[in-house]
Amino acid sequence: MKDNSIEVILNKKEVSRAEKIRLVLGISLPAILAQLTSIAMQYIDAGMVGSMGAEATASIGLVSSTTWLIGGSCIGISAGFYVQVAQLIGAGRDREAEDVLRQGLKTCVMLGIVISAACMMISRHVPIWMGGEPEILQDSTSYFRIYCLTVPFVLLRQMCNGMMQSTGDMKTPSALSALVCLLNVILNMLMIFPARTVHGIWIPGAGLRVVGAALATTLSEVMISLTSLYLLATRNKRISLRNKGSWKWKRQNIVTAAKIGVPLSFDQIFMCSAYVAGTKIVAGLGTVAVAANSLAITAESLCYMPGYGIGAAATAIIGQTIGAGRHDLTKSFSRVSVYLGMLLMGLTGGVMYFCAPFVFSMLTSSAEVAALGTEVLRIELVAEPLYGASICCAGVFRGAGDTLRPSVMNLVSMWCVRITAALFLVPRMGLHGYWTAMAAELCFRGTIFLIRLYRGRWMKLTLDL
Repeated sequence: MKDNSIEVILNKKEVSRAEKIRLVLGISLPAILAQLTSIAMQYIDAGMVGSMGAEATASIGLVSSTTWLIGGSCIGISAGFYVQVAQLIGAGRDREAEDVLRQGLKTCVMLGIVISAACMMISRHVPIWMGGEPEILQDSTSYFRIYCLTVPFVLLRQMCNGMMQSTGDMKTPSALSALVCLLNVILNMLMIFPARTVHGIWIPGAGLRVVGAALATTLSEVMISLTSLYLLATRNKRISLRNKGSWKWKRQNIVTAAKIGVPLSFDQIFMCSAYVAGTKIVAGLGTVAVAANSLAITAESLCYMPGYGIGAAATAIIGQTIGAGRHDLTKSFSRVSVYLGMLLMGLTGGVMYFCAPFVFSMLTSSAEVAALGTEVLRIELVAEPLYGASICCAGVFRGAGDTLRPSVMNLVSMWCVRITAALFLVPRMGLHGYWTAMAAELCFRGTIFLIRLYRGRWMKLTLDL
């Protein structure tokens, strides 16, 4: 079998299109499979909560966009350091990459604690700000408050996984991502439901309902994030904390991390705040609409699974090709990655269109929620190929350290297209109007990202390493 690792490809003068496709798919596959496992577990997770009724689903769905906002803001912090690591490894400067790793770990611990404390201070206000109905406010507050404790460990896992991916190791972080979801499902079974006997077998349970779901998420994140740190520090083939190195802050690395990470964090904040605004718009339609919207988003996650897997691979590949000075490979790999992402997301969107009724039957016991969710999801599925283009282009740009302009593009797309259209359409079309606005915005976003990809100006940016 041919060795199509990044290191081997970088040392070749000529690389065939087939080799490029094999490399992108080979690196992406573990991440895609992890996404598949993750989404399957999310379905099970949502089904467990959904079995308690529409109010339980709505209580979590009400604050889910806010938890995405918090998690999204953490992505920029980790990316600021792991993009540097990818480019340093591409340049053969592994020991310098280890020093960047050390600075990244210190940063994520410090900022994780600060973000967690800030979120706790506003936890009782968030469900009210989101316009939740009185019967779900208590559960929503409890869920969000427990999630706040998870933030430092979410940031630590993002940092460790990004570092491993930057070295070309997609298998370990992918396996850990799948494992955190599996562990979450197991803990859900033990904490959401009361003790019971099934087919003569006694199953323990705490019967904590929505609070149990939050505790399960927190405990699984804590255990897997610490496991990620251990494996990165001791088992990675390219970088290790066992080697001698410096834990001192280096101004150049911090400045570079800020150049990459700050725009990306603001990007995620603006994007997720738009999701929050969308949830608030939907909240005025009632509990059934909130539940259907939340479950439709969960169902759609199966469609963008390939895009995020390929996007993560593209970040590692583009980072290393730029670090190695192979701009010919940077250009060709960027296009191969985006084409594959668009193709695979188009296929998954087509499958979901026909399977949507079955999927919703697994996610909720409410026929009304399932019917509404199926209808609105099908509206958005036509946009999946262009959504895939935006996801994969973002991964490409991130590997090049280009995060500011794509962040501005996302801001314009989400707030000027999606939210503006939603404010106009929702009063006239209900939840169908929100998902129509979403589909239009995803098509617009994919188009402008493709234009930037083909112009190629992002390849001229260089990091000061």
